[in-house]
Amino acid sequence: MEEDSKVPLVLGRPFLHTADAVIRVKQKQLNLGVRTKRMIFNIDYAMKHSYSNDDTCFSIGVIDEILEENFDALIDEGSKILHFIEGTLLEDEIFSEFDASMAMTADENSESESNNKEPPFETITINTDYKIKTSLEEPPTDLELKPLPDNLEYIFLEEPSFLPVIISSKLSAQNKSKLVSVLKKHKEAFAWKTTNIPGICPLFCKQKIQLLDDKKPFVQKQRRLNPNMQEVVKKEIMKLLDTGIIYTIADSPWVSPIHCIPKKGGITVVTNENDELVPIRTVTGGRVCIDYRKHNEATAKGHFPLPFMDQMLERFAENEYFCFLDGFSGYFQIPIDPMDQERTTFTCPFGTYAYRRLPFGLCNAPTTFQICMLTIFYDMIEGSIEVFMDDFSVFGDSFDKCLNNLDKMLQRHKDAHLVLN
Repeated sequence: MEEDSKVPLVLGRPFLHTADAVIRVKQKQLNLGVRTKRMIFNIDYAMKHSYSNDDTCFSIGVIDEILEENFDALIDEGSKILHFIEGTLLEDEIFSEFDASMAMTADENSESESNNKEPPFETITINTDYKIKTSLEEPPTDLELKPLPDNLEYIFLEEPSFLPVIISSKLSAQNKSKLVSVLKKHKEAFAWKTTNIPGICPLFCKQKIQLLDDKKPFVQKQRRLNPNMQEVVKKEIMKLLDTGIIYTIADSPWVSPIHCIPKKGGITVVTNENDELVPIRTVTGGRVCIDYRKHNEATAKGHFPLPFMDQMLERFAENEYFCFLDGFSGYFQIPIDPMDQERTTFTCPFGTYAYRRLPFGLCNAPTTFQICMLTIFYDMIEGSIEVFMDDFSVFGDSFDKCLNNLDKMLQRHKDAHLVLN
């Protein structure tokens, strides 16, 4: 291969490993070898002088970045800057690049401007005349029932196969009948779609966003999404607009970008290229989230302590029967103070929107939800239930006692307008 003085030699780790490199720092030497041949380079000399005999300046690492950052200033200052460059080693290179750039400016101006602009917004049409029905009035028929292990099974609170709930398949027929009876009694405590989230009364609990004194509002540009991600975002936006969780806003001084990340399902065993069975988690879709990192930097942090998992497990150890429940889109059940809602504004290809309910991603969301749950279940925690954010665990030393605790907890959920998954 012919030598090229303009191509730098990159001494990365793979190259140094292949060349069996020996670096002697005190002697300022680099010893490289290939098979039986070895060569010693004087690093100090190589850094000060070119390896060729002429005085050509081959490259300067920062000149391209400086020209790119200050190109507009170069055009305005024109002859003044070129006068200072004249007569230096960079004269030929700078003059040729400057002339070429000036010739291309007219042709590329429109293209450059279009690349710097934010992606255009697309319109979402919402049917405002549509009346939202609850799952009890119109049970959803498009729910995906995932395969369950042998110790679990589905039961349905509405015939023939509507409103599914997962219970243990090891229960006796009598105990199963008692459990199903309690679950049917409290069907309003469960939700099977986002439109069924009533939300907690703002007078009881709401999220306030307190800012640090030295922080100012900011507006971040939207980020480009590929067509598949755009479709996922569009469906999520339409769902949240239908339920009233978000609303359109055009003049918020706080704007954060939206993200769409892969959503992985359960573990699936597949065969790899070596005919070996390996467990992997397959991607089942996309999950939409808001990048509130910059927003969280400007927010005063709450310091309410979350419970310790080991202490919760110690209290579980004394019991034999358990019920595990999950809050349905837990954070969406807590309203945001109307004065702070504009601070949750996010941008996407379909417009800018703000949340009426607490979104996932805000730094104080977990502690706010924990405080709310402790307030609602203050007399039941540690005695009959445990709450860790939106995960609820009901326990008892006998089946009837555990069922009685479950009955009380579900009634408390209905009274507080909380819903479970």
